Order: sequence, then structure tokens, then C-alpha cells
Amino acid sequence: MSLDSDSAAVSSTSRDWYFPSPPFIHNNSNSTKFPKYPRRFPTNPRQSQHLPPDYRPPFGGVSSPNSSPPFRSVSSSTSAPHRAFNHERLRRRVDFGRRREKPQQNDVNDAIPSVSDGVSRRRSEVSSAVSGDKFLGNGFNVRWKMAFFVAIATTVFSSVVYQNFCLHIQVNELQEHISKLEFTLRAYNLSDSTELISSFGQQSDLHSKSLKRLALMVSLTLLSMPVLAFKYIDYVSRSRSSENISEEVSLNKQLAYRVDLFLSVHPYSKPLALLVATVLLIFLGGLALFGVKDDSLAECLWLSWTYVADSGNHTDSEKIGERLVSVSISFGGMLIFAMMLGLVSDAISEKFDSLRKGRSKVVEQNHTLILGWSDKLGSLLNQLAIANESLGGGIVVVMAERDKEEMELDIAKMEFNFKGTSVICRSGSPLILADLKKVSVSKARAIIILAEDGNADQSDARALRTVLSLTGVKEGLRGHIVVELSDLDNEVLVKLVGGDLVETVVAHDVIGRLMIQCARQPGLAQIWEDILGFENCEFYIKRWSQLDGMHFEDVLISYPDAIPCGIKVASLGGKIILNPDDSYVLQEGDEVLVIAEDDDTYAPAPLPMVWRGSLPKDFIVPKSAERILFCGWRRDMEDMIMVLDAFLAPSSELWMFNEVAEKEREKKLIDGGLDISRLVNITLVNREGNAVIRRHLESLPLQSFDSILILADESVEDSAIQADSRSLATLLLIRDIQAKRLPMVTHVQRGSFSQGSWIGEMQQASDKSVIISEILDPRTKNLLSMSKISDYVLSNELVSMALAMVAEDRQINDVLEELFAEEGNELQIRQADLYLREGEELSFYEVLLRARQRREVMIGYRLADAERAVINPPSKSKRRRWSVKDVFVVIAEKE
Repeated sequence: MSLDSDSAAVSSTSRDWYFPSPPFIHNNSNSTKFPKYPRRFPTNPRQSQHLPPDYRPPFGGVSSPNSSPPFRSVSSSTSAPHRAFNHERLRRRVDFGRRREKPQQNDVNDAIPSVSDGVSRRRSEVSSAVSGDKFLGNGFNVRWKMAFFVAIATTVFSSVVYQNFCLHIQVNELQEHISKLEFTLRAYNLSDSTELISSFGQQSDLHSKSLKRLALMVSLTLLSMPVLAFKYIDYVSRSRSSENISEEVSLNKQLAYRVDLFLSVHPYSKPLALLVATVLLIFLGGLALFGVKDDSLAECLWLSWTYVADSGNHTDSEKIGERLVSVSISFGGMLIFAMMLGLVSDAISEKFDSLRKGRSKVVEQNHTLILGWSDKLGSLLNQLAIANESLGGGIVVVMAERDKEEMELDIAKMEFNFKGTSVICRSGSPLILADLKKVSVSKARAIIILAEDGNADQSDARALRTVLSLTGVKEGLRGHIVVELSDLDNEVLVKLVGGDLVETVVAHDVIGRLMIQCARQPGLAQIWEDILGFENCEFYIKRWSQLDGMHFEDVLISYPDAIPCGIKVASLGGKIILNPDDSYVLQEGDEVLVIAEDDDTYAPAPLPMVWRGSLPKDFIVPKSAERILFCGWRRDMEDMIMVLDAFLAPSSELWMFNEVAEKEREKKLIDGGLDISRLVNITLVNREGNAVIRRHLESLPLQSFDSILILADESVEDSAIQADSRSLATLLLIRDIQAKRLPMVTHVQRGSFSQGSWIGEMQQASDKSVIISEILDPRTKNLLSMSKISDYVLSNELVSMALAMVAEDRQINDVLEELFAEEGNELQIRQADLYLREGEELSFYEVLLRARQRREVMIGYRLADAERAVINPPSKSKRRRWSVKDVFVVIAEKE
């Protein structure tokens, strides 16, 4: 038996060759792990049919039914015990379509034979062959048989030993070859998984590229849609206009109108449109970047935002597509941020402009609200500041149809101390409810409506509309309304509209009556300034329960720091009675009207011991006929004439000198309601001329007039400076003409002006006649007060004082109306010889009680050598020596 046959026997009887299991291999493509049990190469055709066609096992395995034995025949004469094996390389095709026919891992493992099983099979075949040969030598001798048997046994044994040695060598070679095959198989599996991954990556790349192309196309389509839409709208508009000539509004104009309406109506439309544009830019830019870059969509959207937020972030782009898209996004981002900066800048500018123009709401309460703007505003603010000084300051809000900055600049130029009072300016119209709510009109404690400069009827009409607007406030009004009117005839209508909320101050009427009083009683203007203003003493009304049951005569001397002058009677519905009877007894609920420095500076005290005494003489000052001159023309001239007719004695004359023609003058007086034929005490004398031309003035008997009133002419009353300049020029001309006509009288010089100076001559003329000048600008006051050539009336300042006083306490308006009225009580200046004798020592209380014998309330005095009167004098119980040249200020009934 040859080795080849033995090998064939071994090969034929062997089913499998077993080898140790290789280390397991991890496949990245499908995460398959090789098992740790022994692997086999297939030995039967069923298992081999799963192998590739070109697969050739290296040894002992069966690749196909017709495969040759794995070992070549080896002759016995072969000297080398080592057999050469042909190790063919493992070949495979890289074919993605045939990869499914790749043999399974278990089939490859089945192809590997087990060496130990083959060796055992070979030993059994050899032993069976030896036992069969024992029966071949039946004819031989037993000895030869034994020798032959020994020889055969030795040969067989040597053959078996040699075969075992060869098998051992083959086992070693097969183990080395198996190691190589395992390494090759591992490499094969790794390369196969790599190809799977690469093929899957190729499929993924193909899918990703198609997605990116789609994203790029979508972004381009969305970008082109607005252009196409505008083109289509323009085309439709043109086609419609060509088909229908009567159609006036095209589709694009309608669209533009809708967009403009949306931006105008909705306050947040611009920021919303900018936000939508920003989101669209980021989204479209992200899609475009996703189409040209290898990054994910989320990363591309983030990059798009960075390009929008910072245009320098696209510098890292390398490809031309990425650069084009990034530059486009950066350019859009610059536009977006430019528009955003414009919106923010406009919003900030609008807010500051709103604050600058006074459009913000005033969040205040218990403040004083002034509606309108006029020359009286400065004096009014000054009086309100003085009134609020005792409270540590207050809040005054001014609203007018002027620029807020201009109002604040004009108020800053006013030369007075606000004493802690804050002035807030707002621009708006008092006729608009929204503007009234802006200044918290419902929470104001007092509302002052100033009359406009210009036509009186137009000014009063506007004041009437303002009152209507105030009464239409839904929240209601906490305070009262003080209205300045220009014409007395409009007062009834305003009170009818406003009802109990309204208090009126007719400026021209007040000034006209005051000028007439001052013309008849020189020095009265200064007294009115002290009483109306808050700098000195003013009117206050308060209830004192400890005075109930006391006579008014005793109440007069119960206040060391105040002077009672009236009673607010509770039983008469709160009516104020000035200068009541001494026998009037205060009842519960009655309040006392006093003149004091402030509302917290006086209080009743125990009654002092006062000697009453008696009057030196009891006589009535006789009235004598007077001659009065009016220089200039006022629109309320008829009212002044009627008041003057009630005050003057019979046979008095009123000369009117102005530029108005006589016929027109009579017509204006008749239209104003004056019936000249019904005048009782005065006779009108008309003269036509210009009051600033000397030759016109020289035609008048200036030296014969008892009083001369220089009025702010109607033609120039809109300009305070021009009106004051005209009044001042007329005053100087009249005084100069009087000085030239009157004889010179040697007397003690007054002030710092010598007798021979021109002002000294005018001062001498002022001793003969009284000149009252109506002054609108307070700055002109200083010139007249220094020259002492005229008694003046500050019309605007006095009206402002009255407005401020009524605004602080509306009850005072009843007092002022009675003091300025044609009937009732008024302020008068009395000579001292009506109450005392020359050199008599009396206290002010004693003189006051003597004045009560004349039914008068004495409120102050002016000494002969003093320039100003003292109202509500201190130390009323202290005695002093009086002179008959002194004068006293009293509240008495009109004679």
C-alpha cells in the first residue's frame, strides 16, 4: 500500500478537518461577531454551492464534486519528508451585484478538516490491513512466517512512524496555513465591510446630493417668487387698464395702498415686517448653504444666522458656491441690520421728540392747570409760586398750542424765583379731549383758562369751546375752572355752559373799573397790588367755632394778626357779606373773611381792652364836578363811561381824545349798549387826534383836568411793548405840556431829582393833576416808579393776581366782584382828619373802632412821609402819634 493510497484512504474516510478557532472578528458594517467554536470548511456539495465559483480550498477540502485530492502523490523514494503544497491565493471580485452569493462564515469553517480525526482513521485502516495479511503465508514455515511477519511488522511500523512524522509535519504546515487563511479571511471580511460602508456612503452621498440640489432649487424659487409676483401684478394691472379704460386704480396701486395702510394703522407693523424678513433671510440662506456645503441643515441655518448677524463670518468659505451664497446672505444681513438700526433710531428719536414736544402724559394730582398762553402767564406763575411757598412748592402744568421747548425757554427767561414750584409744559390743544387727559385735567385742583391776545370775541369764543371740552371729560373734574374773558357781555354765556364749576374774571372790565377808582383816588393802585398779590396780605376765609355767638364789632378786634372785613353766612347759602353791621351775631357754620399775610399766620385771641372814643367831626365829603380825560380807545369804553357816570358828581365832563372818528365813535358806543341820552352826571366831549403827537395834545386844556387816564389803545393792545411805549410817550408829552403851562412853585424836592430838572417840573405838574397810565409790561413799571410822574396801573399783572387768587380760593371771586362793582362796597382812601385830631395818640384798634362809627372797615394806613401804604399793620394795640396828613384805607359803601 502506497502513501498515496493511504493518503487517499485517509482523505476519503475523513469527513472534516478540525482546526482551532481563530480570534473573533468584528465587522463594522453589520456588527457580526465570529463565534469562538471551531470553524469548518464545507466538505459536501451542498455546502460548497454557497462558495464563489472561483474559490479553491488550499487543502483537504472539497470545492466541487470533481475536485482533485488536496495532496499530491508522494513516492517512497522521496528523500524530503516535507511535502510541497501549492497555496493559491484567495481571489475575489469586487462586484456589488454578486456580493449576495458570498459564502457564509459557517460554510468556510466547515471546509477546514480536522487533523486528529484523520490520524485516528489512518491508524485503524493500517491495523485492519496488517490483520488481513496474516493469512497470506499458510504454506510457509512458521519461522519464516514469523520472520516475514516481523519484517512486515517492522516495515509497517517504520511506515507508520514515518507517516506519523509526515502527518505531524503536515499538521504544523496546516496550522501555519490556517493562520494565514484566518488572516486573509479577516482582511477579506474587513475589505468587504469597507466596501459595504463605501457603497452605503455612495448611496447616502447620492441621496444627500439630491437633497442639496432640491434645497438649492427651493431657495432660488422662493427668492424669485416676489419678483414674479410683482411682474404678474404689473401685467394684470396693465391688461385691466387696457381692457377697461374707466378703471382708475390699478392692482399694484391697490396693493401699495394696502401695504401703506397696514404700516400706518398697526403700530408694530414695521418691527414685525423686519422680523419676518430676517427669518426668511435666515431660512432661505440656510437652504442655499445646505445646497452648496456638506454640512447638515441645522448647521447651515446656524451659519446663515451668523452671516446675517456679522458679515465678516463668511471669510472662511473656500468654494465658489459657498462664497456666492455667503456674500448674498451677508449683503442681506447688512440691509436687515441697516433697517433695524433705522427703526431703532426712529423709535428713539420719536420718543425723545415726543418728550421734547411735550406729548407724554402728566402723572400728577392736586396741581394747577393753565390752558393757553399770553403775556399774563409770567405774572400768574409768579403769584402761584408765592402762594405755594408755604406748602414747600407745588406743581403747575401749562398746556398751549406752542412748542414745548419754546415755552420752557420763555419761562426760563422770567426773572423771578419759583420758590420750589415746578412748572411742567405740554404742547396740545385744550379743545381736544385726548390732550386734556394728557395733562390729568380730571385730577387738577384748579384750571385756569387764559384769554388769547387779539380779537375779544374770538378769544371769548375759544374760551367757551374750552369750557365745553372740560365739561365733556368723562372722569369729571375735581377742581373749579377760572376763565379769563375779554368782554363782559360773554360772561353770562360762559357761566351758562360751565354752571357751578366756572368762575369768570373779565380782564378789561376789572382794569377799567380799577383805573376809574385809581383816577378818583390816587395811590389806590398800589393798595390793590398789595391785596391781590400773595407777597403781602390777601383775603382768606375760615371758620372759627370759638367765635360763635360773638358780635361782629368784637370780632374786628379778636385777631392780632388779621383784619376781619366780612362774614360768609351759612344761613344764606354761603353768601359773603362785606362790612356787615356791628350787631350781626356769628352763627354756627358762619366763616370769617379776613385780610392776613397767610392762612396759617392768624388766629383769634382774647378780646383786648380798647377805648372807643368819638369822631372829631361828623361830616360827609361833598362831591364836586370833575373833568376827566381819556387818551386812547378801549373796546369796553361804554362800560367805563357807565361806571364813571355812577361815581362822578353831576355836571362832570368826560373828554375822549383818540384817533377814532366822532361818528364811528358814537356808533361803537351805541353798538356796545350805551345810550348817551341816559347819562346823568357826565357830559361827553369828543376830540380827535393822535396822543403821541405833541401839537395834537397842545390843543387840549391839559392843565385843567383833574384826572387823565392813558389807556392802552385798541390798535396796539396785542403788543405789550408797543402799547407801553405809546402810553409812556403820551405821559411824557402831557407832563411836559402841563409843566410849561402851570406856574412854577418852590417846594422841597422829591427823590433825587432837582427842582430845575425836567422831571422835577413834571413832578410839580403831577401835584396839580392825577395821571393814570395803563401798563401791560411789568418792566415798564420800574421807569414810572423811579420818575414819580404818574400813578400807574399794571393791567396784566393785576389780572394775573386776580386769576391766581380765584384759582387758590374760588370764594374770593365774589369779594372781588363786589369791590369792582358799581354798587356795594369798595376800597377807599380817607383822610386822617375824619377819624382823629392832629397829634392825637391812638392805637390802630382805637382808630378802627372810630371808623366803625362811619360804617367802615379800616384795613390799613399810609403815613404822610411814606410812599406805600401798610395793610394789616402789626402791633395793633400799640399807640402812636398820628397826623391829619396821613390817610387810611377802608372798605366802605360807595357814595
